[in-house]
Amino acid sequence: MVAYLSPQMSLLMNAVKKASNSMDRDFNEIEQLQSSVKGYKQFVLNTYDKVKRILQAELGKIHADYPIVSETAKLPAKKDCWLVNPLDGLVNFAHGQPHFAVSVALYEGGKIMQAVVYNPALDNLFFAEKGKGAFKEGYRNHERLRVSARKDLSEALIGTLVSYDKNVSEYDNVQKKIISACDNVRVSGSCALDLAYVAAGKLDAHVSLKNSPADFAAGLLLVKEAGGYIYDMNQKDIRSEDLDAVLHSGNIIVTNAELGKKVCELLK
Repeated sequence: MVAYLSPQMSLLMNAVKKASNSMDRDFNEIEQLQSSVKGYKQFVLNTYDKVKRILQAELGKIHADYPIVSETAKLPAKKDCWLVNPLDGLVNFAHGQPHFAVSVALYEGGKIMQAVVYNPALDNLFFAEKGKGAFKEGYRNHERLRVSARKDLSEALIGTLVSYDKNVSEYDNVQKKIISACDNVRVSGSCALDLAYVAAGKLDAHVSLKNSPADFAAGLLLVKEAGGYIYDMNQKDIRSEDLDAVLHSGNIIVTNAELGKKVCELLK
């Protein structure tokens, strides 16, 4: 076993993979169900519930006394827990697009200690443990993740999200500023995977509003351990990060050090 993979990290990765088995099977059936107006929405919700139930059982074997906080809940005050989104990118899943993930983070002592983001459709698993680096799982060797070194906004590829049940004008304002500066924006539908891709250098930054902690907690640790920077969108002083503000607001800017200053300035 490699030194950076602790026994508990191995258990967490295995728990996420076990829970994802049913999702992978269901995804293979979703295309046939899309022709049924009545059937596929309930099918997707059933998939979500199955993954959540299995995660509850498997994570309970690691920390039986830690509750699961799902994507609709706020961060609990001074309480250790699992921050879990069983199916981040649910709309993508429902439309047969292989861009979705299970996202699990261990929140302990007021900090994100361990994280796994797994896309079972592509068998891509990203993991991190505080102070030990971020990695993408490989068959023989795990790939160390590093954020991109890109410095110019005009050349940056930036991921973002839009949630239409909120005030759309806020999203329009943010996106217009980003598009005017970089002209390379991706709306992928999965916050967890966007952050994993920032950690891996596939995206240069991610900017989004009003996410719940379970959507992005695992991704934040991936980015931090890959050398990235994280800011609250309304943060005035960007000389240092304020992760507590980010976790509670859900308004996130995630990128490398050079671009971070420029994106924060752009969105003021």
